[in-house]
Amino acid sequence: MGKTAICPGTYDPLTEGHRDVITRCSGVFSKVIVAVSTNTKKKPLYSIERRMDFARRSLSHLKNIEVIPFKGLLVDLARTRKVDVIVKGLRAISDFENEFQMAQINKKLFPGVETMFLVTHPGYAYLSSSAVKEVANFGGCITGLVPGEIEKDIVESFKNNKFD
Repeated sequence: MGKTAICPGTYDPLTEGHRDVITRCSGVFSKVIVAVSTNTKKKPLYSIERRMDFARRSLSHLKNIEVIPFKGLLVDLARTRKVDVIVKGLRAISDFENEFQMAQINKKLFPGVETMFLVTHPGYAYLSSSAVKEVANFGGCITGLVPGEIEKDIVESFKNNKFD
């Protein structure tokens, strides 16, 4: 197809829901950029370096993926990297309202980029990074919530209270 997509997110940490959307996206586009953001509205638990490491390890089986950090406007990164499509995962109608507004703003700022929404697999509709952190914080089982490649790291970070 020859098109490049970008899947932006904080990924604090990357979940099986995130991995599902990115994996499906990699089957549609020739290149997928996983953009790990420094979001000024959020205070991530993990450093950007750690979140990028989690993403790289969790997605290493996908050969058309590139994991990069980003800060600032997504459309600026999309323009610079010659991205055709911004791909966002949706879990529920409530996600759509915010994502729709951002898609409209992005289209105004960069008319050359499209936004595509992928509906999450029903098995992950309840899943969020916040939920994973809550479960892990209280010593609950996060198997199946996060990729196996990073599960031990997340459990250990909560046991040791070390997140960098």
